[in-house]
Amino acid sequence: MIETRLLRQFIALAEEPDFRRAAERLHMAQPPLSQAILRLEEQLGYPVFARTNRKVDLTAAGTAFLATARQVLAALEQGVAETRRVAQGRAGHLRPGFIQVTPYAHVLDALPFPLCT
Repeated sequence: MIETRLLRQFIALAEEPDFRRAAERLHMAQPPLSQAILRLEEQLGYPVFARTNRKVDLTAAGTAFLATARQVLAALEQGVAETRRVAQGRAGHLRPGFIQVTPYAHVLDALPFPLCT
C-alpha cells in the first residue's frame, strides 16, 4: 500500500521538477525526498521520473500516475470532509421513531419537518 505522504511528495516533485525546490516546498531535506521517490518507484515497479544532473522530468508512466495520485488525494480529502460533517451532525440522516404516538402528538407538531412523505 502506498502511503499518502509518498503521493504528496511525488506530486510536489512533479509540480516543482527540482529536488531542492520540491524539498523546500515540503519543508524537508533533499536526501529524504530522493529516498522517498526511490521507495515509491520500487513499490510501483517502474520509474516515474527521468533524472539528469540538471533536471527531473516525468516519464510517461509518471504522467499517468500523477493523474491517479491527484484523484486519490482529492477523494481522500473529500471523504475526510464528509466524515467531519457527519460527526458534527451537519450531514447524514435523522430518522426519529416512536413506540406510541398518541401521547406525543404535541412533540410531533413541534417538529420543523414532516415525518411522513
